[in-house]
Amino acid sequence: MLHPVPDAVASAADATQPIIETRDLQLGLSANWRQFSLLVIVNGFVGAMVGLERAVLPIVAVNDFGIASTAAALSFIATFGLTKAISNLAAGWLMELRGRRRTLIIGWLVGLPVPVLILWAPTWWWIVAANALLGVNQGLTWSTTVVMKIDLVGPRRRGLAMGLNESAGYVAVAIAALASGFAATSFGLRAGPAYLGVMIWAVGFLLSWLFVQDTSAHVELEEAPRPSVTERPRIAHLLRQSLWSDRALFSVSQAGFINNLNDGLAWGIFPLLFVASGLSVRQTSAMAAIYPAVWGISQLGTGALSDRWGRKWLIVAGMIVQGMALVAIALTRGPVAWGIALVALGIGTALVYPTLLAAVGDIARPSWRAATVGVYRLWRDLGYVAGALVAGALADAFGVPAAIGAIGVMTAASGVIFGTRFRQIHVAGGM
Repeated sequence: MLHPVPDAVASAADATQPIIETRDLQLGLSANWRQFSLLVIVNGFVGAMVGLERAVLPIVAVNDFGIASTAAALSFIATFGLTKAISNLAAGWLMELRGRRRTLIIGWLVGLPVPVLILWAPTWWWIVAANALLGVNQGLTWSTTVVMKIDLVGPRRRGLAMGLNESAGYVAVAIAALASGFAATSFGLRAGPAYLGVMIWAVGFLLSWLFVQDTSAHVELEEAPRPSVTERPRIAHLLRQSLWSDRALFSVSQAGFINNLNDGLAWGIFPLLFVASGLSVRQTSAMAAIYPAVWGISQLGTGALSDRWGRKWLIVAGMIVQGMALVAIALTRGPVAWGIALVALGIGTALVYPTLLAAVGDIARPSWRAATVGVYRLWRDLGYVAGALVAGALADAFGVPAAIGAIGVMTAASGVIFGTRFRQIHVAGGM
């Protein structure tokens, strides 16, 4: 196992101490609220970068480049997911080698060409290349903001911290998806999102470069009272453990993988479904924004709730609710029925997303936290690749509703696997 029993006991003991301090350095949300709030804002801009594409790019594939195959149209999501997954793993290594803040800034620099490539792309493969860079940008920046917030708050309020982080990111995804649809109707399918992308990138980069501070010293503070270990586990060892032998890491990894598999479906298939039903680009953008908006806002409560109730059963419930919502979308027609199902899908995802990240924080010691988060996020974002490939193949072979329903069943099954395999690590300690 990755986490010896004393770590779980230490986490429970730490929960009785709202602030841990040494000289002028402290752990805790109240002690670090300025940097924490800044990182929440920065993650909003990180999420907005990817939100610009949620409603528009699948339509661009069909309208601007004549991509007829659903699988080919979703190639940009597969590319994004692959590079993001690998970058998540690299982010863990880079954060330990060069520090958190430098990794965050590098991630922003990689994202600079993305809106330009989308604007000027002469072929669809330029769009695919832009999404490869976007995947690297998201892997480095989002992973870093996650780890830095866990560093700052300490063990007591990890769920709340992850709820705030993911809420900011996915509310921004929803706002950007809605804004890109309106911009696309005013300035063009590609020009509108591209112009917004340049502005979002500039603000996010400047905030990170000028104001974000590194949190490596907070890691040393949290690690100090723990028994010393001879060495940190290698990333290859963590990867092997995540495949099956470590019950906790396997459980969170497979649930994260399936969660992003169905998010890849939502990103690529839902806009095509809505447009095919007769909705306009603006209406499609509004529909596409419902799911991440509910997801984002609900995480404000679900992350904190996992600190009280523990992680396990919130995750099980969330996966099953997601599966039922996807099946409902497959079986119904019309914006009203779809809107209700999208709200349910957002609530289910909110139960799962920050809770899984908090569970990963429970699993790993502070000194190898970044690597463990990187391994989890590798598997989670490979779900985008699987979602694009599986959803595209099923949609081409059996139709869009069949693809949505099949992935809904897979999502519910993942929740059952989590419930039977995962052992509760976090000891709920109250707020």
